[in-house]
Amino acid sequence: MTTPTVQFALDRLPVPAHLLDQDARDPLAHKRQEFVLPGGVIYLDGNSLGALSRRVTERLTRVTTQEWGQALIGSWTAGAAQGQDWMGLPDRVAAKLARLIGAHPDEVAVGDSTSVNTFKALAAALATAHPGRRVILTDQDNFPTDLYVAQGLIGLLGERYELRRVPADDLATHLNSEVAAVLLTQVDYRTGRCLELAAVSAAARAAGALTVWDLAHSAGAFPVELNAAGADFAVGCGYKYLNGGPGAPAFLFAARRHHAAPVALSGWMGHADPFEMARDFQPAPGARRFVTGTPMVLSLSALDAALDVFEDVDLQALRTKSLALTDTFIALLDPVSERLGLTLVTPRDHAQRGSQVSYRHPDARAVMAELIAAGIVGDFRTPDILRFGFTPLYHSFADVSRAAQGVQAVLEARA
Repeated sequence: MTTPTVQFALDRLPVPAHLLDQDARDPLAHKRQEFVLPGGVIYLDGNSLGALSRRVTERLTRVTTQEWGQALIGSWTAGAAQGQDWMGLPDRVAAKLARLIGAHPDEVAVGDSTSVNTFKALAAALATAHPGRRVILTDQDNFPTDLYVAQGLIGLLGERYELRRVPADDLATHLNSEVAAVLLTQVDYRTGRCLELAAVSAAARAAGALTVWDLAHSAGAFPVELNAAGADFAVGCGYKYLNGGPGAPAFLFAARRHHAAPVALSGWMGHADPFEMARDFQPAPGARRFVTGTPMVLSLSALDAALDVFEDVDLQALRTKSLALTDTFIALLDPVSERLGLTLVTPRDHAQRGSQVSYRHPDARAVMAELIAAGIVGDFRTPDILRFGFTPLYHSFADVSRAAQGVQAVLEARA
């Protein structure tokens, strides 16, 4: 384990009065109590793994001891009238997710991983695109798994398809009659830069291309308006800002106009009547057709419970606090950044910022290891990125103040 160059008690670091006042006026402050947050740590890595919701602990206890332990196989259908059966879990979770991403419940399918859902969504987009179009256009710095999935799909479809990787700022100039689909991540996993969902979707639509959005760093961090933006397909994971737990099921969005799109991975749970055990696939109505295998009951139940924390949350208030938290962190480090070797890579413009702040530092890997040892848990991304994620549901302005002081102390001790 890395030994920190400086040691301090985070909870004893002073907090400016104006930030304590912001905490006192925070409409989301009460949500912090719904999460398990270890003492002596400021957790700024919820954009990799969200904190544990207390509701999840309670729900999993019930699922394992009662639903599985006592009712056994009967829980697949028991309680269906009250919406408590296991078979209905994917649809119930989909309905909760729909509000967070600006979709209708029947446009969301829940299950599998983000990578698998990216394959399904991209395959559906290519099958639906204008005939003769053979290019998948993507950001050259897109998240690696999205690129890998596209490469694998092209390998199956043959050399006639091409993955064209261009700088994010040049996407518009490459939208032409060759492009079938545009594959993009809304918030860059390294820098926190947020692409304009509506503007990019409109540009793709004008060029006759379909969009496939990765919302891994968007959903649950701020409101996403897929239908308002005219997005075609989208995917996202359940374990970051949605707090569904490690390996939580992912989701797939398919706009209603694409519900007749071919399903590349057709499984029995996406059949219109799974228990008919028909020998030919007849897709279920809506996005449910994209569900493949048996629902992952334990992990789906955890995600289902975790999403309940959003039930009474004003999503605009979530966005307002996210921007205020990240603004504060940047402002606190601005006066010392140059001296400490920090270069801000996250956009200052609110419209272009997700819910994280990232800096370049020549010794980023070693610095992050020392920060974690000191109790400030962010993460490192190659080659030189220090990444700090802010989750409005459980972070306070006092957290931000103490984290910034801790970052400064660690870097000064190294210097």
